[in-house]
Amino acid sequence: MKPWERVAVVGIPGVGKTSLCRAASRNSNYQHINYGELMLEIAQKRELATNLPEMFLLDISIQHSIWKQAALQIKDEKNVLLDLHGVDSPVEGYLISLPFKILPPDIIIIIESSYENILERRSSDLLKERFIERRESLKNHMQILRFTMSSISSILGCNLAILNNDNFEICLKELEVLLGINIIE
Repeated sequence: MKPWERVAVVGIPGVGKTSLCRAASRNSNYQHINYGELMLEIAQKRELATNLPEMFLLDISIQHSIWKQAALQIKDEKNVLLDLHGVDSPVEGYLISLPFKILPPDIIIIIESSYENILERRSSDLLKERFIERRESLKNHMQILRFTMSSISSILGCNLAILNNDNFEICLKELEVLLGINIIE
Protein backbone atom coordinates (compact mmCIF):
# COMPACT_ATOMS: atom_id res chain seq x y z
CA MET A 1 0.00 0.00 0.00
CA LYS A 2 1.28 3.48 -0.87
CA PRO A 3 1.82 5.53 2.28
CA TRP A 4 -0.50 8.48 2.78
CA GLU A 5 1.12 11.91 2.48
CA ARG A 6 -0.99 13.53 5.20
CA VAL A 7 -2.71 11.55 7.94
CA ALA A 8 -4.97 13.27 10.48
CA VAL A 9 -5.01 11.25 13.70
CA VAL A 10 -7.82 12.69 15.80
CA GLY A 11 -9.41 11.96 19.13
CA ILE A 12 -10.54 13.58 22.31
CA PRO A 13 -7.93 14.26 25.00
CA GLY A 14 -6.82 11.08 26.73
CA VAL A 15 -7.52 8.48 24.02
CA GLY A 16 -3.79 7.93 23.45
CA LYS A 17 -3.38 9.43 19.99
CA THR A 18 -0.09 11.16 20.81
CA SER A 19 1.45 7.96 22.21
CA LEU A 20 0.26 6.05 19.14
CA CYS A 21 1.62 8.69 16.73
CA ARG A 22 4.99 8.76 18.48
CA ALA A 23 5.29 4.97 18.35
CA ALA A 24 4.15 4.76 14.71
CA SER A 25 6.53 7.52 13.60
CA ARG A 26 9.49 5.69 15.20
CA ASN A 27 8.75 2.68 13.00
CA SER A 28 8.23 4.60 9.75
CA ASN A 29 9.13 7.55 7.57
CA TYR A 30 6.18 9.52 8.97
CA GLN A 31 6.90 12.76 10.78
CA HIS A 32 4.74 13.21 13.89
CA ILE A 33 3.40 16.74 14.33
CA ASN A 34 1.45 17.47 17.51
CA TYR A 35 -0.78 20.35 16.45
CA GLY A 36 -1.40 21.63 19.99
CA GLU A 37 2.34 21.78 20.69
CA LEU A 38 2.92 23.60 17.39
CA MET A 39 0.21 26.11 18.29
CA LEU A 40 1.77 26.60 21.71
CA GLU A 41 5.18 27.31 20.14
CA ILE A 42 3.56 30.02 18.01
CA ALA A 43 1.71 31.48 21.02
CA GLN A 44 4.95 31.52 23.03
CA LYS A 45 6.85 33.28 20.22
CA ARG A 46 4.06 35.86 20.07
CA GLU A 47 4.23 36.11 23.91
CA LEU A 48 0.53 35.27 24.21
CA ALA A 49 0.78 32.18 26.42
CA THR A 50 3.35 30.07 28.23
CA ASN A 51 1.39 26.78 28.38
CA LEU A 52 -1.57 25.03 26.77
CA PRO A 53 -4.18 25.96 29.41
CA GLU A 54 -3.22 29.63 29.03
CA MET A 55 -3.39 29.38 25.24
CA PHE A 56 -6.87 27.82 25.35
CA LEU A 57 -8.08 30.70 27.54
CA LEU A 58 -7.14 33.27 24.89
CA ASP A 59 -9.94 34.94 22.96
CA ILE A 60 -11.25 32.52 20.34
CA SER A 61 -10.24 34.89 17.50
CA ILE A 62 -6.63 34.88 18.76
CA GLN A 63 -6.69 31.09 19.05
CA HIS A 64 -8.00 30.90 15.48
CA SER A 65 -5.16 33.14 14.29
CA ILE A 66 -2.63 30.81 15.96
CA TRP A 67 -4.45 27.75 14.56
CA LYS A 68 -4.30 29.14 11.03
CA GLN A 69 -0.63 30.18 11.34
CA ALA A 70 0.24 26.64 12.47
CA ALA A 71 -1.58 25.14 9.47
CA LEU A 72 0.13 27.46 7.01
CA GLN A 73 3.51 26.71 8.59
CA ILE A 74 3.24 22.97 7.83
CA LYS A 75 1.03 22.92 4.72
CA ASP A 76 3.83 21.73 2.42
CA GLU A 77 5.01 18.90 4.71
CA LYS A 78 4.65 15.37 3.35
CA ASN A 79 4.44 12.00 5.12
CA VAL A 80 2.95 13.62 8.20
CA LEU A 81 1.02 12.18 11.13
CA LEU A 82 -0.97 15.22 12.20
CA ASP A 83 -1.97 14.63 15.84
CA LEU A 84 -4.88 16.79 16.99
CA HIS A 85 -8.28 16.69 18.65
CA GLY A 86 -10.29 17.27 15.47
CA VAL A 87 -13.07 18.87 17.49
CA ASP A 88 -12.49 20.94 20.61
CA SER A 89 -15.09 21.92 23.17
CA PRO A 90 -14.42 25.41 24.48
CA VAL A 91 -17.06 27.17 26.58
CA GLU A 92 -18.68 28.55 23.41
CA GLY A 93 -19.55 25.05 22.09
CA TYR A 94 -17.88 22.52 19.81
CA LEU A 95 -15.30 23.84 17.38
CA ILE A 96 -13.69 22.02 14.44
CA SER A 97 -9.95 22.06 15.05
CA LEU A 98 -8.84 20.09 11.97
CA PRO A 99 -7.73 22.75 9.44
CA PHE A 100 -9.00 20.61 6.55
CA LYS A 101 -9.17 23.48 4.05
CA ILE A 102 -5.47 24.27 4.51
CA LEU A 103 -4.25 20.74 5.38
CA PRO A 104 -6.59 18.32 3.59
CA PRO A 105 -5.76 14.82 4.85
CA ASP A 106 -5.59 11.73 2.66
CA ILE A 107 -7.07 9.77 5.56
CA ILE A 108 -8.64 10.68 8.87
CA ILE A 109 -8.08 8.17 11.65
CA ILE A 110 -10.29 8.58 14.70
CA ILE A 111 -8.88 7.08 17.88
CA GLU A 112 -11.43 6.08 20.50
CA SER A 113 -11.25 4.41 23.89
CA SER A 114 -13.51 3.51 26.79
CA TYR A 115 -14.50 6.09 29.36
CA GLU A 116 -12.56 4.22 32.04
CA ASN A 117 -9.35 4.17 29.97
CA ILE A 118 -9.68 7.85 29.09
CA LEU A 119 -10.15 8.75 32.77
CA GLU A 120 -7.16 6.62 33.75
CA ARG A 121 -4.94 8.24 31.09
CA ARG A 122 -6.07 11.75 32.00
CA SER A 123 -5.55 11.26 35.72
CA SER A 124 -2.14 9.62 35.32
CA ASP A 125 -0.76 12.25 32.89
CA LEU A 126 1.34 14.44 35.13
CA LEU A 127 2.67 16.54 32.23
CA LYS A 128 -0.66 18.13 31.34
CA GLU A 129 -3.56 19.66 33.18
CA ARG A 130 -6.37 17.33 32.22
CA PHE A 131 -10.06 18.13 32.51
CA ILE A 132 -12.14 15.26 33.91
CA GLU A 133 -15.46 15.10 32.10
CA ARG A 134 -18.61 13.24 33.00
CA ARG A 135 -19.32 10.06 31.03
CA GLU A 136 -22.23 11.68 29.14
CA SER A 137 -20.13 14.70 28.16
CA LEU A 138 -17.30 12.45 26.89
CA LYS A 139 -19.78 10.33 24.95
CA ASN A 140 -21.26 13.44 23.32
CA HIS A 141 -17.80 14.77 22.44
CA MET A 142 -16.86 11.45 20.78
CA GLN A 143 -20.15 11.40 18.83
CA ILE A 144 -19.66 14.97 17.63
CA LEU A 145 -16.10 14.04 16.60
CA ARG A 146 -17.38 11.03 14.60
CA PHE A 147 -20.10 13.05 12.88
CA THR A 148 -17.74 15.93 12.09
CA MET A 149 -14.90 13.76 10.76
CA SER A 150 -17.38 11.72 8.69
CA SER A 151 -18.66 14.95 7.15
CA ILE A 152 -15.16 16.25 6.44
CA SER A 153 -14.17 12.90 4.95
CA SER A 154 -17.22 13.02 2.71
CA ILE A 155 -16.56 16.63 1.64
CA LEU A 156 -12.90 15.95 0.84
CA GLY A 157 -13.38 12.45 -0.56
CA CYS A 158 -10.72 11.13 1.79
CA ASN A 159 -10.61 7.85 3.65
CA LEU A 160 -11.86 7.49 7.22
CA ALA A 161 -11.00 4.85 9.80
CA ILE A 162 -11.91 4.37 13.45
CA LEU A 163 -9.56 2.54 15.79
CA ASN A 164 -10.22 1.48 19.37
CA ASN A 165 -7.33 2.09 21.77
CA ASP A 166 -8.40 0.03 24.76
CA ASN A 167 -5.31 -2.10 24.06
CA PHE A 168 -2.32 0.00 22.98
CA GLU A 169 -0.32 -2.77 21.24
CA ILE A 170 -3.31 -3.97 19.19
CA CYS A 171 -4.27 -0.41 18.25
CA LEU A 172 -0.67 0.40 17.27
CA LYS A 173 -0.53 -2.64 14.98
CA GLU A 174 -3.85 -1.63 13.38
CA LEU A 175 -2.54 1.92 12.91
CA GLU A 176 0.69 0.65 11.35
CA VAL A 177 -1.30 -1.54 8.93
CA LEU A 178 -3.41 1.47 7.91
CA LEU A 179 -0.25 3.52 7.41
CA GLY A 180 1.39 0.83 5.32
CA ILE A 181 4.26 0.50 7.75
CA ASN A 182 6.30 -2.67 7.21
CA ILE A 183 6.38 -4.25 10.61
CA ILE A 184 9.59 -6.16 11.33
CA GLU A 185 9.15 -8.72 14.10
